[in-house]
Amino acid sequence: MKKEKIVDNQNPEEIQAPEDIEDTEETTGKDIEEQEEEAIDFSQEIEKLKAENLSLKNEFLRAYADAENTKKRCAQEIEKNTKYAISSFAKDLLNVADNLHRAIEALPDAEKSKCEEAKNLLKGVELTETELMKVFKKFGIQKVESLGKVFDPNYQRVIQEVEDKEKPAGTIVAELQTGYMINDRILREAMVVVTKGGN
Repeated sequence: MKKEKIVDNQNPEEIQAPEDIEDTEETTGKDIEEQEEEAIDFSQEIEKLKAENLSLKNEFLRAYADAENTKKRCAQEIEKNTKYAISSFAKDLLNVADNLHRAIEALPDAEKSKCEEAKNLLKGVELTETELMKVFKKFGIQKVESLGKVFDPNYQRVIQEVEDKEKPAGTIVAELQTGYMINDRILREAMVVVTKGGN
């Protein structure tokens, strides 16, 4: 009987030698180490990017806050300019108001009833003064009421002091020039006469 020769059907090139297997294990070990190093590098890069992102976010928030503050300041400046832009012009008009008031007071009461022309002229001046006061009110300009009140250096200037034991010291008894406010700011101080002595 003829002995059969057993032939392995595998391709001789595909059969790995023991040393090749060892090389593969070494390569796999190196690959794992490289992957671990890459993972560490990647993790450090993520942390770096997170820190950078946080820094940029903080810078943005600061810039945004500064922009908002600037916006508010500009709005306040615009409002302030709108309120007080006419201060200089209004101050000049106060002299006109003073002269109209003096013209009304210049005509004695006895003369008003005697002369019809004078009466009509006086009425015209009074209407002009009333109209001027309406315009003042429209632009936030109003008189400072002083008579009978205690002197306040923020609103009045003392021109004269008089003896009056019946009234507390510093009470305003006469007004030589009317004071005016524009919105919440003094436009012109009142010139007043106050009492001295008293309680």
